[in-house]
Amino acid sequence: MDAADDFLRFAAECEQMARRTSDREGKYAWRQLAQRWQRCAELRQAAGTPQGAASAERGGASRRRREATAA
Repeated sequence: MDAADDFLRFAAECEQMARRTSDREGKYAWRQLAQRWQRCAELRQAAGTPQGAASAERGGASRRRREATAA
């Protein structure tokens, strides 16, 4: 099994936890974790191709800059 598959499985587990959790903050936290695992899977999948690795990393860096300026 590939690491990307593991990351997607982790994301699915986090989504399940979000559905089972009754409080709003818990749901938000689980969904945030699921999104991060999904992003890890995307980066891992993109790393399998020479062009994909560079573009995926740039996408992650620009997103981090956007998040930092929004905070």
